[in-house]
Amino acid sequence: MAQASRPVEIFPQVRGAPACLVHAGRGPDDDLAAIPGCVREKIFGNTTGNTMTMLESGGCASCGRAVAGADQKFCPACGQPTPAHRIDWHFLGHEFEHSVLHMDRGIFYSLKELMLRPGHLMRNYLEGRRANQVKPLLLLMISAAAVLLLGKFLLGGDIMGSSIQAGIPQAGGNEGVDPALLTSTFTAVKDWFNAHLTAYTLLCLPLEAAAFWLAFRGRGLNYPEWLVISSFLTVQAFVFMAIAVLVQRWLPNAQAWTMPFVVFYTVFSLFQLFRNHSPWTTTLRALAGLGIFVLAQGLLTGAAVFFVLWMSGGN
Repeated sequence: MAQASRPVEIFPQVRGAPACLVHAGRGPDDDLAAIPGCVREKIFGNTTGNTMTMLESGGCASCGRAVAGADQKFCPACGQPTPAHRIDWHFLGHEFEHSVLHMDRGIFYSLKELMLRPGHLMRNYLEGRRANQVKPLLLLMISAAAVLLLGKFLLGGDIMGSSIQAGIPQAGGNEGVDPALLTSTFTAVKDWFNAHLTAYTLLCLPLEAAAFWLAFRGRGLNYPEWLVISSFLTVQAFVFMAIAVLVQRWLPNAQAWTMPFVVFYTVFSLFQLFRNHSPWTTTLRALAGLGIFVLAQGLLTGAAVFFVLWMSGGN
């Protein structure tokens, strides 16, 4: 009586491995990451420390999922670009070119759109068309860092000096005000704002979003969406501040002109964002939101001034 033939085992050393091992390498849906490390090492060899990080096996360098072919630019499981290139000078130059210099995506693209078509950029971001845009919080941090660096190298770190200094003569005209005390107070406040400009801006961001959320009730936008809009508006303010710092040497009162431009661009941006609504209503609501924000910001600034004076008196 003939014995039944036994099935041929291609990999007898991995008997008992997961079922996905049987189908490994047969299609784009293979999950190589599910294979135990010791088993995968027996089949593919030890890839630890390999600079190519599984490129030879056609897998994603991040999660190990098999990649369909050269036409597949991103891993369908984790979004990792495929293939993963080694970091060298060519790679760094390519990343800088595509992330910064390109005008159809990246930092310059977002800044260009934010200054020329701000309402359209905000609407696209809110509606999910974000592929070519820099995240607003990252853009906010970059613009804030640019203002701080420009202020440090061009103004010696005294970014708020001209705008605050302009208020000293007017306040000093009041009777009963000690000029020396007034000057020392303004100097302490100025130094605090120069040192904490970014933190103060981030602290004001929720107040600005809340102010516009109240002013535009009924327009279908929630508070987190207004946080995004306010981030873009704050980036605009930083752009104008950076320009003012650059021309401060030739226009000593350049910082004083920042606020009118910020107000105009805020209204202009919201006008574009709500293009399907009444322009007059949008303008009035934008000004109302700015008024609420300025009031809340004034209270916060007063608290900051009180804190600075209290700390100065304690020292």
